[in-house]
Amino acid sequence: MTFDELNDLDFSNIGIWPAPAKVILTLLLCVLLGVGWYYMDTEDQLIALEKVEKQELKLRKEFEDKQRKAANLEAYKKQLKEMRQSFNAMLQQLPNKAEVADLLVDVSQTGLAAGLEFELFDPTGEVPKEFYAELPINIKVLGGYHEFGEFISGLAALPRIVTIHDVHIYPQGADSRRGGSKPVSGGLVLQAVAKTYRYLDEEEGK
Repeated sequence: MTFDELNDLDFSNIGIWPAPAKVILTLLLCVLLGVGWYYMDTEDQLIALEKVEKQELKLRKEFEDKQRKAANLEAYKKQLKEMRQSFNAMLQQLPNKAEVADLLVDVSQTGLAAGLEFELFDPTGEVPKEFYAELPINIKVLGGYHEFGEFISGLAALPRIVTIHDVHIYPQGADSRRGGSKPVSGGLVLQAVAKTYRYLDEEEGK
């Protein structure tokens, strides 16, 4: 079919068109109908399908996470139980109000048993924290490295928690801040802050 024949086609009487022209027109109408159908209906369905697929992936991931947690639930329960037991054991190492005085005596007796001479033993008052209170004790003792080591080891062996902070060791008679004065007796001085801890009961913790 030539170009001149296409120009001679009468659109008001398609029935008399030659067969090739009718086929071309039919194909063109089918293409236009398909394109129109896609934009009017199918495109929205494809967008909705994409959203549903993304939602499916999200839900599948959530399901896998929950399934993994459910599979490890017993292990989590066991771990939580062990953590609670460890926490309770640690709490038992914190003295209550009635035991604080005895603990202070234990700290001083530990120093004396190590052969140290106390120049200062000054509990400074409680410092409340979230569920416990710190009890700092400023100490200053005279002795030697061996006695200091025995003292620290003795504190670590106490049934209650005692920690040592801000440790300064200098020759006896020397200024702890400058350290430049000449020693008087050849001994050593240990200055530190010993901290013990007390568990706060529910009323104190509020």
